[in-house]
Amino acid sequence: MAFTHLDSGGNIAMADISGKPGTLRIATASGHITMQPESIMLLVQEALPKGNVLTTAKLAGILAAKNTANLIPLCHQLNLSWVDIAFDIGENRIDITATVKTKESTGIEMEALTAVSVAALTIYDMCKAVDKTMEIGGIRLVMKTGGKSENNMSCKPATSILVLSDSIAAGRDSDRSGEILRQGFEQAGCSVGEVKIIADDSDRISSVIDAWTSAGIELIVTTGGTGLGPRDVTVDTIVPKFSRRLPGIEQALFSWGQSKLKTAMLSRLAAGVIGSSLVICLPGSAGAVTDALEVLVPAVFHAYAMMKGEKH
Repeated sequence: MAFTHLDSGGNIAMADISGKPGTLRIATASGHITMQPESIMLLVQEALPKGNVLTTAKLAGILAAKNTANLIPLCHQLNLSWVDIAFDIGENRIDITATVKTKESTGIEMEALTAVSVAALTIYDMCKAVDKTMEIGGIRLVMKTGGKSENNMSCKPATSILVLSDSIAAGRDSDRSGEILRQGFEQAGCSVGEVKIIADDSDRISSVIDAWTSAGIELIVTTGGTGLGPRDVTVDTIVPKFSRRLPGIEQALFSWGQSKLKTAMLSRLAAGVIGSSLVICLPGSAGAVTDALEVLVPAVFHAYAMMKGEKH
């Protein structure tokens, strides 16, 4: 679904989703159409003048879902993976349910709602010759998954953020990356206990990480010190502490970063487990940590149920 906003000139504009990764998204919508019991009987018997009503309505709903962007001006054009429409026939009404799936960067609520609406309108059109009492109603979104809707997971890890930078620690530059991470994880529902800024020093890094892991901080995110410079010692200091390395997280971060900036291949980011803490080492740029939030939230929250031996 496309959310709109006002641009700098006060005009309505389509939401920019170019910075969002594609994920599996599912939406289900429902509605109903009421009619006379006699009309329901004719429909079931396929005795209406225009032929098989429900088959036609299903095809119309699927076609509508695929063409939602052509019907609603500010919706994004999405590549749908699957559309299904089901009908439940009662004594004097037909309940309609549409489920739509995609692997795109924005939700598909409008596609599901449009499918239900057009399916109901098609039933209305095909039955109107014999029934003038029909009413369409109850069209609503039943369920959606994927994207921000997954942030309702029960586990929201206690989080601390470590900013590694000689210049920021010395007061010559201001911190942007740590603040972006703090805001991102707080918006996802995490409690961010501390954002600490220190210089690129192995002993100091090791001391902070040891203190936080001993204190049971569930998620530790570092930013900075992942490059190739002589003072970039974050990964060299932290990785030997890992009891388990998490290459899937690393690969996802690398893949998403490099899809936007080719030089992202030069970053030595890392992810792993120290004790009961998940530690993720990110580059120091504001763009890199913004990209990382798009990849990590909410997917990384699944790690905590797995680490505790729970089902996931």
